[in-house]
Amino acid sequence: QVQLVESGGGLVQAGGSLRLSCAASGRTFSTYDMGWFRQAPGKEREFVAVITWSSSSLYYTDSVKGRFTISRDNAKNTVYLQMNSLKPEDTAVYYCAARSRKVIGTYNNAGLYEDWGQGTQVTVSS
Repeated sequence: QVQLVESGGGLVQAGGSLRLSCAASGRTFSTYDMGWFRQAPGKEREFVAVITWSSSSLYYTDSVKGRFTISRDNAKNTVYLQMNSLKPEDTAVYYCAARSRKVIGTYNNAGLYEDWGQGTQVTVSS
């Protein structure tokens, strides 16, 4: 189990950038696949991006491809989400989530993630 704390959210104008960070506790961070999800008001939580435990694979939802970049620093127990060219429709609470590398199943399935942060609000104004 890992404890996750997100930071870096805020208010930004359309076209701007933000970098979210997710700090994890525990010595086994490097064995977890790390994902970012988001939830807008009145909508279901949706997958944004994932980076596998070894950083060998990265996946993004189509709406953020080319604009968002996920990365991790296992020495710092931190995963990042660099968000560029932000749009009003990116407004949501962003959550990081962890799942063991041993879990089998699609990366965009929120139910397969074992640990979640408390979320950080991202608001993009038009």
